[in-house]
Amino acid sequence: MKEKGFLQVLLCYIKDHKKIIVLDSVFIFIFVIVFYLYALPLESILYGFLLSGSVGVGVIFNDFIKYYRKHKQLCILEKQITSGLDRIPPAKNLIEDNYQDILMALYNQSTELASKIDIKQTEMIDYYTLWAHQIKTPIAAMSLLLQSDKTEENKELLTQVFRIEQYVEMVLCYLKIDGTSSDLLLQNYNLLDIVRQSVRKYAYMFIRKNIVLELKEMECTVLTDEKWLAFVIEQILSNALKYTSSGKISIYMEETVGKVLVIEDTGIGIAEEDLPRVFEKGFTGYNGRMDKKATGIGLYLCKKILDKLSHKVTIDSKINVGTTVKIDLTSIKTIVE
Repeated sequence: MKEKGFLQVLLCYIKDHKKIIVLDSVFIFIFVIVFYLYALPLESILYGFLLSGSVGVGVIFNDFIKYYRKHKQLCILEKQITSGLDRIPPAKNLIEDNYQDILMALYNQSTELASKIDIKQTEMIDYYTLWAHQIKTPIAAMSLLLQSDKTEENKELLTQVFRIEQYVEMVLCYLKIDGTSSDLLLQNYNLLDIVRQSVRKYAYMFIRKNIVLELKEMECTVLTDEKWLAFVIEQILSNALKYTSSGKISIYMEETVGKVLVIEDTGIGIAEEDLPRVFEKGFTGYNGRMDKKATGIGLYLCKKILDKLSHKVTIDSKINVGTTVKIDLTSIKTIVE
């Protein structure tokens, strides 16, 4: 419902009462004809019209003011509809009363339905969160068992177990992403420590794929959440490793701009037409269609997390040249919602 101006409400009032206006006009025409046929004095006719018109204008004006105020009340109520319908203006007639009963029934029904959905959603999130934590134990056990025997087959299995662990972490992040405000711990952290932590996790993948890591020294302290920023860096490293078969991955700070972390790879790159949509949920692009296993969730989660932390991310890429991801870690407008 859009709030209307005074003249718009006046036009709506006239439209809503057009039947009465037409009927009154017919009555006036009949009286004029009757007075004319009986040749009554003009003075008495005008006097009667003046009295009737004054009373009529007063009644119509009063009714229009009530109509206008009711419109304003309903517009305000629409913005506060989540707090209930107890402030709805009283019904003026039986039909309005019937409409209000229908509205109240629909409101109660929608409230009950929303409550049931919230309960089911909470139960589902609790279950999958518990599952994600529990599944980590057998994953860790499999990883240790596979590391005990350095055969080529075990190395490949270890790579797949590592991917499973990544997907579990992504599930946990996906479940928590809409409620990260309660999970945020904003402090000043040494950026190099966070980067090293993420790189250490992927050390096996660098060795396995024989990809060079170029990590430059950086003296930078950022206001952020260590866990969530590490998750973002890990996702970007995961994508870089997935789509880079040879060459190197470079991590450094941009020299011309302060607090901009750059992760650059020499992979297959991203098609130019896909770049504007890489952060959309479920979008996989040309590379994802070729890979057949891409989910289109990783970069979506990265963007959402960085928005929560008031950081910015941009991606530049060229086919068969590589991809450059820049994370602006400036936290001017960090607000925990």
